[in-house]
Amino acid sequence: MDGSSIEQEEDSTFTNVPLADDIDQYPRPKSLLPKMMNADMDDLSARVDAVKEENLKLKSENQVLGQYIENLMSASSVFQTTDTKSKRK
Repeated sequence: MDGSSIEQEEDSTFTNVPLADDIDQYPRPKSLLPKMMNADMDDLSARVDAVKEENLKLKSENQVLGQYIENLMSASSVFQTTDTKSKRK
């Protein structure tokens, strides 16, 4: 009979699989999904804010550079408009 009890113990190791009631102790993917989505949304929101800030900075720099270029062009005789009608007279 000792042999049959050993066989029963060996068989029980393969049949002791968690049942549906035991699975409740583990988090389900559906319950994790909102948490993951919130984390992803937070990351995306932070990235959007960073990009907006960088965009505003670049726009400001472009305005400064544009004004600088306009000032250089107006100060240079190369970019001055020539009045051809007054020279012909």
